Amino acid sequence: MNRFAYLILAIVLFVVLWTGGWFFLSGQVRGTVESLAANDGETAPRLTCERLDVGGFPFRFDVDCAGARIVSGDITVAVPGIGVSALVYRPTHLIGAARGPATLTDAFTGARNSVSWSALDASLRLAGWRIERFSLVGRDLAWTDTLFGEALIASSSEGEAHLIDIPEQLDAEAGRAALAGYVRLSGLDAPAFAVAGGETQLETELTGLPADLRLLGAPDALRAWQQAGGQLRIVSLNATAGQDYLRADGEVSLNDAGQAEGQLRIASHGVVERIEGLFPEPYRGLILGQPAADGSYANTINLRGGVIASGMVPAGIIPPLF
Repeated sequence: MNRFAYLILAIVLFVVLWTGGWFFLSGQVRGTVESLAANDGETAPRLTCERLDVGGFPFRFDVDCAGARIVSGDITVAVPGIGVSALVYRPTHLIGAARGPATLTDAFTGARNSVSWSALDASLRLAGWRIERFSLVGRDLAWTDTLFGEALIASSSEGEAHLIDIPEQLDAEAGRAALAGYVRLSGLDAPAFAVAGGETQLETELTGLPADLRLLGAPDALRAWQQAGGQLRIVSLNATAGQDYLRADGEVSLNDAGQAEGQLRIASHGVVERIEGLFPEPYRGLILGQPAADGSYANTINLRGGVIASGMVPAGIIPPLF
């Protein structure tokens, strides 16, 4: 047998092994997605598909879940289609897209909403099982109350959300990581608040997270986060509409009893006038504070043992989260 024959045999063997490996792994992928339908929808979200396809042979895995239905507690989300793709030789980088509109129903309150978009794309990069970067970008977003007819709650010409790993806060020994978050909405309209053409930017830091994202859905994930000293820090919230604005920063954590602890500092201008018909005057003052000479407002909200206090005045209670 000459060298050419050996080469042909090697190529045929490689193709056979590659094909067998691809179909084996595609079966594993299908099994993983189908196993989500066995979740109880309480301790872990349940995902079902009217039709599940796995394709992309020979160099990709393309998962298409048509008629997706996600149940978590009282909330049910129905999406016409969700697609996720990954290259065979780069399985830790997932690219996704969703077809809208999505419908959201709350069995407890009876609320029913619809969220639509012209494009909604996502990207997830992993370092092992740690989130390295997650990005979600949407265009022509619209959130509508559909319980009685259709009433627009808010819309945005473009929105983006990102979660980015903070390498210097990784504690490999304890298995804990931190993420920086960034959210931006442009061309924001909210008829109920008389907002047109608004802009919103939010920057956050979330520490004490499990370095393995598979642990995020564990039943004791929130308690483990508290025991690791986890904290949600609002670095800055800046929402503007013309000359009016809402700004905030603060930090929130949980104590040993699962009660919220922290502080939120709020500054605003023109917001009180926009919510006059939506909230009674005492609540507006408790949230936004009292006016200064220039018409601006400032206030500090304190959280102690789950009690929400505006200055020294109790304003509400957040039940223990575990």
